[in-house]
Amino acid sequence: MTRWLKPWLIRLALAVVLALVFAAYLKPEFMLDMATRLYACF
Repeated sequence: MTRWLKPWLIRLALAVVLALVFAAYLKPEFMLDMATRLYACF
């Protein structure tokens, strides 16, 4: 792997993860489920 390719692949992977997280916020039922799971831990 070339020297300049690795940082770009890391940035691309982070951008994909961020896009998936923001897409998850658009689904209210998913956020309600995650909030319920987090509340159940306490």
